[in-house]
Amino acid sequence: MKRPLLIFIVLAFGLSWAAALPLWFAGGIGSPLLRPLATLMMFTPSVGVLGVWAVTRTPFREWARQTGLTLGERKGRTGVLILTAWLGMPLLLLLAVGLSAAVGLFSLDLDQFSLFRAVLRAQGVGVPESLTAAIVLQIGVGVIAGPVLNAIPALGEEWGWRGWLLPRLVATNGMLLGLVYTGVIWGLWHAPLTLLGYNYPRLSSWAALFFVGFCVLFGVLIGWLRLRTGSVWPAVVAHGSLNAVAQPVLLLGDAAAPPNEVLVGLTGLVGWFLMALLGAALLRFYPVRVPQPVASPS
Repeated sequence: MKRPLLIFIVLAFGLSWAAALPLWFAGGIGSPLLRPLATLMMFTPSVGVLGVWAVTRTPFREWARQTGLTLGERKGRTGVLILTAWLGMPLLLLLAVGLSAAVGLFSLDLDQFSLFRAVLRAQGVGVPESLTAAIVLQIGVGVIAGPVLNAIPALGEEWGWRGWLLPRLVATNGMLLGLVYTGVIWGLWHAPLTLLGYNYPRLSSWAALFFVGFCVLFGVLIGWLRLRTGSVWPAVVAHGSLNAVAQPVLLLGDAAAPPNEVLVGLTGLVGWFLMALLGAALLRFYPVRVPQPVASPS
């Protein structure tokens, strides 16, 4: 294994386990430490990038270009795809929920919003008079402000996965394998959380394996954004939007028949189907160039 890749993997994975380790001794995913420690984990891939930069000694301006911190060669295209990711990700999330409901896997409750009501009560939050206004506001804030509010932690991940790792793996393994390998590594990096059942509580530790499938398919979409533009920022926006909107749209469900996260929404099998179709269409009709390998010390 090349030295820079080894440095990146050791730092990203080692520090992620160090950040999440308190959860293994303090309540798992039910711990109040979950959110801050999960956020801290998101910066570990960027630490890996900085570790590689330290040994390559590349001038920072060139390093920023290589790792996608610039807007790429065609700034107009990058701007359009940033906007597309900003608006398109919530639409994809809503489409996944709608399709889940259409095939009978997700029970919507758009009259009483009983699941939203139950979650508020479980959190000890007062139930507002107008649940419709409250959930519309929550989803609306996620759509409009989510990519901005989540930009820094999303960049913490994306500078590592799509900024540095993806172009390297695509250049050495080809487009499809590079995308798949990046998704697998990204999914396994979540293991400190997913082994505790994060994202799929009913799967327990099997969530770690299941989440890899999601990461591969979602990674194809945001990897395409990165390679199409030469910039990491569209991927950052898409990732930030996902984190902001994915959970609120599931609160449109019925408390009497809670959604099965393994099946419904974008992170469930229905979403996998949609992402596979979209990813195949993007790669087929809007192909991207395979980046040239960047010379680096072995």
